[in-house]
Amino acid sequence: MLIVTPSIAIPDAELIERFTRADGPGGQHVNRTESAVELRFDVAGSPSLPEEVRARLLARRDRRMTDAGVLVIQARRFRDQARNRDDARDRLADILREATVVAKKRVATKPTRASKERRLTGKTQRGQVKRTRSRDWSHE
Repeated sequence: MLIVTPSIAIPDAELIERFTRADGPGGQHVNRTESAVELRFDVAGSPSLPEEVRARLLARRDRRMTDAGVLVIQARRFRDQARNRDDARDRLADILREATVVAKKRVATKPTRASKERRLTGKTQRGQVKRTRSRDWSHE
């Protein structure tokens, strides 16, 4: 059982784990053990997720999400399988926790008249500095 929040818990039956050989350093150990973990969680078909959390997860543009709505997390940070399993589960819980937070609506604002004037005076001053640099000093 993966506890995400006090109200959201994912049963182990909904999590699919696959173990593969990890790439990278480690010598012969890497070639012999299947320590990398691929954790799959079906966001679209999970009965454990509230509807608004599911909608927020599916609306995210995340490269880890497949077209079928399955979230795939790869964990190969550590050399042993148990730590990679825990790492994958922790990362899944973090992603699900982020989806429970409702993002604030952005309020469109306009620049004030004073800020527009400050911007324009800064631009004219900068132009004057550049103009003085371009003078031809050879005639003096």
